[in-house]
Amino acid sequence: MSSPSSIKAIVAALVGNLLIAVTKFGGAFYTGSSAMFSEAIHSLVDTGNQFLLLYGLKRSKKPADARHPFGYGMEVYFWSFVVAILIFGLGSGISFYEGLHKIKSPTPLTDPFINYIILILALFFESGSCYVAFKEFKKTKGNLGWFESIRRSKDPALFTVMFEDTAALFGLGVALVFIYLSDALQKPELDGVASILIGCILAATACLLAFECKGLLIGESANSQVVMDIRQILARDPAVQHINEVLTLHLGPHDILLTISLDFSDALSSEQVEDVISRFETHIKSDHPDIRRVFIEAQSYRAHRTDSDRTSRSDRG
Repeated sequence: MSSPSSIKAIVAALVGNLLIAVTKFGGAFYTGSSAMFSEAIHSLVDTGNQFLLLYGLKRSKKPADARHPFGYGMEVYFWSFVVAILIFGLGSGISFYEGLHKIKSPTPLTDPFINYIILILALFFESGSCYVAFKEFKKTKGNLGWFESIRRSKDPALFTVMFEDTAALFGLGVALVFIYLSDALQKPELDGVASILIGCILAATACLLAFECKGLLIGESANSQVVMDIRQILARDPAVQHINEVLTLHLGPHDILLTISLDFSDALSSEQVEDVISRFETHIKSDHPDIRRVFIEAQSYRAHRTDSDRTSRSDRG
């Protein structure tokens, strides 16, 4: 499941984009601006995307069942990927089409002043939504830089809103500049050029978002610091002779699956090994609440190496 920060950012973006979309469509139909129409489509797609993200968050909270024993946490990854496809297919595709149509059949704008008012208001509202998204993301990024924290983030709902809002601000800036140039230079083709540029911004945003979601869908490990902490917990215990393997997998933004293979001391009885495993599980979950499931395997280091070598040869073959 995702954090309250994600939900707050999504709701703020949803309300803002819905109001902006209605206003932009009114301005586009009144003035005949291709750039304004592309921006209206952009806001409409973003509004639909926020509904999809909220749906994904709701689905991700479903409890585990027999068919999905590890829960539904990865639903949010899937719906974030769908959002990327919609941005590319609908937002970017329609913007390109509208821009090319306007360049081939240019028509002067009816009243560009209306567009200026709408775009400036949209910039104001989008800035507010973007501020909320960046503020909520800042709470989770820690000491990492912005780009590094986005790359390592396991909460696509939050960085999706950031990507969308940032793209929206760039798109509004492009629309504002080119509508002005189109009117001032009496070149209505520039309005179509603005629409194509907005399409490029949306395409780039969709590609970045799809790339980030792809890694989460395939399966990403927990933060390296989390893995290091787990190894330190295991290494400090005298009952452990060797740490064979520590594997983690994010099943959701705050749902980590942990599997461990350990070579325990031969002097321990089976009952003592069980006690040590229970102690490890309690300690690890206490230090890292995002780790929901822990599986610890008792295996000699030699047997583990043999299995690993056999698996490697099988993968290469």
